[in-house]
Amino acid sequence: MKRYLVLPKTFRYFTQGEPSQASTLIYVLHGYGQLAEFFIRKFQFLGDDYFIVAPEGMHRFYLNGSSGRVGASWMTKEERETDISDNIRFLDTMHSEIMANGTFDRIIILGFSQGGATAARWHFKGKIKADHLLIWASVFPPDQMIEQEVKGIPSSKNAFFIGEDDEYYSAEQQIEQLHFYRSMGFESIHYKGEHDVSPEILLDYLKKIGQ
Repeated sequence: MKRYLVLPKTFRYFTQGEPSQASTLIYVLHGYGQLAEFFIRKFQFLGDDYFIVAPEGMHRFYLNGSSGRVGASWMTKEERETDISDNIRFLDTMHSEIMANGTFDRIIILGFSQGGATAARWHFKGKIKADHLLIWASVFPPDQMIEQEVKGIPSSKNAFFIGEDDEYYSAEQQIEQLHFYRSMGFESIHYKGEHDVSPEILLDYLKKIGQ
């Protein structure tokens, strides 16, 4: 018989910038096998106007064998629904703590690869009220489509990004994803690049939505 035991767990997240100087709060959710400590460095190009927060998935593991480099994951297929609930609870609690110590004119959630699905779930099912949802090289979580009529949610300020040379998506799959997100009202951005966050593309988009 399967049973559950709910206990406190320590999660971690990393920050960059000073909340007292920033007008924009941006959460960046890493992809599979990455660590938040290193993922946040991809956003060093953002200026003092941004307070960057990188939460880390709860499941850490060795990337090769039983030693060496470590990565993190937001979930697996095992106990998926439980992990989804735990992720949202963690992110909501983290957000409450951050907002208790600062105020911001704009809140952005950016999810990369596996973190994109977690970002979407948090945006639509969590307590956070973000101004923009940016999904980068990630499929939209199918369970979210079942549980909520996403097409009815105003999403003109949301965007999907994918590189033309993304090694995880064929050219046909890229076109399918672009059409899918556009059908939901997302701005879809197809650029020259691989499976990674492009500083140039992100900066151009942030400048545009900041106008």
